[in-house]
Order: sequence, then structure tokens, then C-alpha cells
Amino acid sequence: MKSEARDPVVEASEVDALGLEERPDGPGAAVMLAAGIGILVTGVFTLLAEASVPLHDWLESLDFDTGVGPLAGKVILGSLGFFVAWAIFGYAWRAKELDLRRWFWISFALGVVGAVLMFPPVFQIFTAE
Repeated sequence: MKSEARDPVVEASEVDALGLEERPDGPGAAVMLAAGIGILVTGVFTLLAEASVPLHDWLESLDFDTGVGPLAGKVILGSLGFFVAWAIFGYAWRAKELDLRRWFWISFALGVVGAVLMFPPVFQIFTAE
């Protein structure tokens, strides 16, 4: 079965017919950036926990006997980084028109750096003896 290419003019008129209101792009950009920041924070604390025994022990104490293990503190701080960044950028950009493509790639880059920092061959280079 051959798929038909849709005419963008017809598709745009179909969307216009829905009567949707225009909304700013700022809140979407804010949540994307906050996600990248949250991943980066988790990666940084993963690396720092390997480099510092006291920090490792403190992060492990954030488990609160839930059985999650040493990752609990890192994820708590990463989540905190996400929510704080989301609140700040969401408020600051609530009515702004931003380039979503640009903020996607910035967020993606932050997420990749954070993921690399959580990769065992990378963070084990900094292991404290």
C-alpha cells in the first residue's frame, strides 16, 4: 500500500480549524532544559561520590532504609536539580517564545554529558582509595 504525502497547506488548515489558542514555547523549553540539568546533576554526583569517600557515605545515607542502595542519594539530588531548574526556568520563561530546537540540543548535550559521567569506565577513573 502506497502512503500518500500530505500537503502541508491542507494540514495547516486542518489544525487551524481546531481553533486552538497559541501558547508560548517557554514552558516546553524550560522542562527540556530542566531534564538535561537533572541528568547532569546525577552524573556529577555519581562522579563525585567515587572521588570522595565522605560524600559517598553521605549520599548512601540518603537511602532512608528503603533498600534502594547507594544510588538513592544521587537520584534524589538529580531529581531536586530537575525540579529546581524547572521551577526557575518555567517561571522565567512562562510567556516567552523561544527556539525549541536550540533548547532541545542544549538539553540533549547536558543529558549526554551527565550520562557519560554515570558510565562506570568514566567515573571509576576517579575512585578514591
